[in-house]
Amino acid sequence: MGADVGNAPLAIVAGDGDLPRLLAEECARIGRDYVVVLFAGFSPDWVTNRPVIEAEFEKPARMFKALKKGGFGHVAFAGGMQRPQLRWTKFDLKFWSLAPKLLPAMKSGDDVTLRTITAIFEAEGMEVIGAHDVLESLLAPSGIQTVAKITKADWVDIKRGLDIAQASGRMDVGQGAVVAQGICLGVESIQGTDAMLGFVADTGDRFRLDPKGSKGVLCKVPKPGQDWRVDLPSIGVGTMVSAAKAGLAGVAVQAGGVLVLGLEETVAKADELGLFLVGVARDDEASE
Repeated sequence: MGADVGNAPLAIVAGDGDLPRLLAEECARIGRDYVVVLFAGFSPDWVTNRPVIEAEFEKPARMFKALKKGGFGHVAFAGGMQRPQLRWTKFDLKFWSLAPKLLPAMKSGDDVTLRTITAIFEAEGMEVIGAHDVLESLLAPSGIQTVAKITKADWVDIKRGLDIAQASGRMDVGQGAVVAQGICLGVESIQGTDAMLGFVADTGDRFRLDPKGSKGVLCKVPKPGQDWRVDLPSIGVGTMVSAAKAGLAGVAVQAGGVLVLGLEETVAKADELGLFLVGVARDDEASE
């Protein structure tokens, strides 16, 4: 990573959620030049009066030209983004040159897709950096962050949940799992964390056989071997709300390996809902 990464102009390739907004706000706070790259007509409210490059998936040449003209040699991917419905009649020559590698990758898991996209940006002479390189405080701290206590039964669920999430990640499927009373109630896949928690909310009660037993834990870890610059798992206030609706006792994440989008707000919401939030130190094969 270049020595001037903290000051170099930054392009934020923005998807859903709070992460791209937080990065833009941090750049504005420290006076770092930045631009928000928005694809396919996506225009969240927070980008009003912020510098923007509008891009199309099928026409990457125009985007790369604009980034280079603006001197944006560093790129951060932030927020969830749906795989596009590509219109081959709109492909520019640059996309056709990328298609033999990009199109097969898009039919694989997220990690393969993102590695391919990262390589494309790097081939254009741009350095891809992680959101936590821009805002280090995003990484989950170690230890219990909330008022709620963690029982021995919860710790059993946490260990099993982290193991299951890591095993799923090894297959490039997802980054999260829910375990209650030793039973896996859900594993995250392409639909995402909220969909998994919604499924647990609808179906989980019938599998909690002991009414006095543990209520369950959402566990999130990075995928083993994952490039930590892109697609680290994240949680935030909304995660706590969804976990409460699913009847869970709390959330456990890998310390230093999961992004917390607004730690103070997330902890406050967890305390309000009576949930615990804990960062667990854990060996991982991922690369930062």
